Amino acid sequence: MSDLPPPSPDFIPHSRAEGARPAESASRAVVRVTGSQATHHRRMPGRLLFASIGFGVLFIAIGVKLTDATIISPAPSRLAQAPRLPPAEPPVSRAAITDRNGEVLAVTVRGTALYARPAEIDNPARVADQLVRILPHLERDRVLARISPPRQFAYIDRFITPRQQQAINDLGILGLYFETAERRTYPRGRDAAHVLGAVDVDGEGIAGVEKWYDERLRVTRDPLRLAIDIRIQRELREALEWSIERFNAIGGSAILMDVHTAEVLGMVSLPDFAAANLATAPAEQRFNRAVTGVYEPGSTFKLFTAAMALEEGRVTMTGGFDASRPIRIGRHEINDFKGKNRWLSLPEILAYSSNLASAHMAMAVGPTRHREFMGRMGMLNRTGVELPESAATLAPSQRNWRDINTMTIGFGHGISVTPLHIVSGVSALANGGTLRTPTVLAVPPGVEREGTRVISERTSEQMRRLMRVAVTDGSGRQSDSPGYFVGGKTGTAQKTNERGQYQENRRISSFVGAFPMNAPRYALHVLVDEPKPRADTGGYATAGVVAAPTARRVVERVAPLLGMVPETDRIAQIQATIALPLNGGRPRSGTAAAPAPRPTPAAPTPAMLPRTPAPTLEQPAPPIRRTDARDGIAMPRLVLAPISPETGRAAR
Repeated sequence: MSDLPPPSPDFIPHSRAEGARPAESASRAVVRVTGSQATHHRRMPGRLLFASIGFGVLFIAIGVKLTDATIISPAPSRLAQAPRLPPAEPPVSRAAITDRNGEVLAVTVRGTALYARPAEIDNPARVADQLVRILPHLERDRVLARISPPRQFAYIDRFITPRQQQAINDLGILGLYFETAERRTYPRGRDAAHVLGAVDVDGEGIAGVEKWYDERLRVTRDPLRLAIDIRIQRELREALEWSIERFNAIGGSAILMDVHTAEVLGMVSLPDFAAANLATAPAEQRFNRAVTGVYEPGSTFKLFTAAMALEEGRVTMTGGFDASRPIRIGRHEINDFKGKNRWLSLPEILAYSSNLASAHMAMAVGPTRHREFMGRMGMLNRTGVELPESAATLAPSQRNWRDINTMTIGFGHGISVTPLHIVSGVSALANGGTLRTPTVLAVPPGVEREGTRVISERTSEQMRRLMRVAVTDGSGRQSDSPGYFVGGKTGTAQKTNERGQYQENRRISSFVGAFPMNAPRYALHVLVDEPKPRADTGGYATAGVVAAPTARRVVERVAPLLGMVPETDRIAQIQATIALPLNGGRPRSGTAAAPAPRPTPAAPTPAMLPRTPAPTLEQPAPPIRRTDARDGIAMPRLVLAPISPETGRAAR
């Protein structure tokens, strides 16, 4: 670096000192460029022109394409083609219930609830008047109480229509509010009301299937499919209504069951109610006679007595019992209604509905075995059907089940069961001997439900013949329908008063049976509560003129719905396969016959072998002597006398 001092402020550069002109020197310094720079400046305008032309061509191409796509030949918009779905609503809180064919029986729908904050309402009385005009089903006094202080919050109506909501909103009343609500509706009204049950205002099941499957209906959104066929339900109801009206009865029930699956295809109890109005229905309408009511079954129970005696080997199809004289127990007497007063064969016992012979038949088995059989048939416990109203039976305990109980229960008195108990038991008698728990849920096709064998197949086949005889030759004649081969048994039982005394003019008339008896598929039970006599029935209101015709009406209406065609062209042929001689093949009094061979241990079915010789004309049975004591009162000695082969009557 130089040590020269800085230039003086008056210093003039050398070029200027030489006399050069300042302006001219500065100009040359600005415009002087190198050769490469000059070339670059000459190319700039060409490049800009080329770029401008390129962009122009591009924009023209885009414009042409847009014009073609939107004006000349517009292409459909993918967005326009896509389906526009409404916003998904959250699922309702309760699944639907359907019949076996998918018909909706119960469903939850959304609506609007109206509630009030009374502290915000200025004139409760005026508001109550306005609300009642829009909601006429409400009571003014109740509305006024709900919207008046000191209440802080109150629902006025849990479900109103959109039109009602708009009308209330137009009032502009401060203190009234709306919220989204759900309501359980039953499109079929009264049909299947006792089966379906109902829910409370909070949507919780309180009766019927709604209560039994409450958790399932809340958790699973898939519809609950019932075994009920709503078409059959309607036919059962109409037939039962016809009978109740005709005989001026107080109520009744009807059940149709598949004998192989124990599915309840129809269950009616009258009087009934609209399912949506369970809370306000009277007690007599809420009462389910089919599963809650327990009644003395009367003569329908003689079917079980006969099945028991056959299964235990105490009687054969050609055997019988004495029905010539009453059985006296203290001040009481067991007798027959229009009895034959003679020895009766087993088919005759059911056809003529003999109490005396049925009592002797039950005693031939004995109290211990009798009670065991009744328990095996499910007559001592609840049915197990999926209805919380299912009632327990009323029967003597094991300790108190004595001779007198066996005799009376043998012909259907002294025990009370529900109609569902009886039709379930008869299904087992007809289907080959297997008892299954009745169900109101649909069973998938091809699925075989588990069951308990209660009688042998041979006994079941014999019972089908006996049930047919009870219809063709007995009190069940009016239940027969040509081509459907109905078999069954009538039953008439007197009702008791509060003190347990039988009342002569208050009765239960019922019929239980199955069809067709050559290949049973369905079982039926009909009950009419307190029918009144009619002049055109001879002054009678017994089951033969009340329940039996109702059963025929049901069969003829529901069988076509079930795909059954009456075998009218083969009546004689089919009847011959299930026919049974009424007298059991035994001679009448004074008629000679060859002795029947006694059963031997080589018989193919051990259950059919009698443990003691059955009381028949040719082989008298030894006397059966038992004693009994009931409720601390000594009962008289009972003697079931042997049968005289000469007279056909009990030996005196």
